[in-house]
Amino acid sequence: QVDIIESGGGLVQAGGSLTLSCTISGRTGRNYAVGWFRQAPGKERELLAAISRTGTTTHYRDAAKGRFTISRDNAKNQVYLRMNGLKPEDTAVYVCAVDDSVMVYNALYEYWGQGTQVTVSP
Repeated sequence: QVDIIESGGGLVQAGGSLTLSCTISGRTGRNYAVGWFRQAPGKERELLAAISRTGTTTHYRDAAKGRFTISRDNAKNQVYLRMNGLKPEDTAVYVCAVDDSVMVYNALYEYWGQGTQVTVSP
């Protein structure tokens, strides 16, 4: 059993920053590939950023490049998503997902969190 808890969401003004955290428990977090997704009302869920088990490989959606940074601290079993220059269109539920694979570039993750709401005001 793997438990995933996202935190760090909230309300922020346009241009502001947030750092989301994904805490993985139940098994050693360092064994997982991790992805951050988001889903806005009426839109499909999209993969924003992914990171490999060791953290040596990262992948970003075009919308996230240059503004978002994914990182991990395996000693703490946590993965982070630093978001800068937030825009109203970034408003969504942000969800962390993990998988036993070395790296996953799509939505085929085995375990999913419940998500954390990010709201960006104009």
